[in-house]
Amino acid sequence: MDKITVAYLQGTLGDSTYSKLHKTYRISQNNREWLLMLKNLLQSLEIKGWIYKEGKSRDVYVLETTFQSLSGDFDPCSLETTEEKQAYIRGYFDAEGGTSRVNTVRFYLQFAEKNKTRIEKVRNLLKELGINCGKIHNPSKVTDPDYWRFYVSADSYDKFVKEIGSWHPRKQKLLSKRVKI
Repeated sequence: MDKITVAYLQGTLGDSTYSKLHKTYRISQNNREWLLMLKNLLQSLEIKGWIYKEGKSRDVYVLETTFQSLSGDFDPCSLETTEEKQAYIRGYFDAEGGTSRVNTVRFYLQFAEKNKTRIEKVRNLLKELGINCGKIHNPSKVTDPDYWRFYVSADSYDKFVKEIGSWHPRKQKLLSKRVKI
């Protein structure tokens, strides 16, 4: 089994829900193109995945898979090679990361989610790979006391884009427009 592909898919689980009843992982979003790419990655591993629209009037699509090797409790510290670590972070960025969408807003690369332990591990992996990051912080304890975020430091943008990058179609385009390597 391709360890790089599996590491990427593990990273994407930050944006998933798990159904104990059906024993499936579900990733939902409005970008069907990325879900098709994930489905193709699963197929390359001979794993089934299916996509459907959630609701008649919503612009939300769901990729669902029964891939048993995926785990929401996966520890990225167990990854052995630099390439596997990069793939995991790439998948995590594609699921839980973000960047400015408009040129008039200062460029940034951020990671955000509610699982503080997981986000700490991702930040530590980035630092291990020589990518500088800011502190993990809670943007608003009033709005959501369990929401965590950190930014990639500006001096590491080029390194991040070159070594981590994105396989998410929308994020790929944004990164290629904003950061020139």
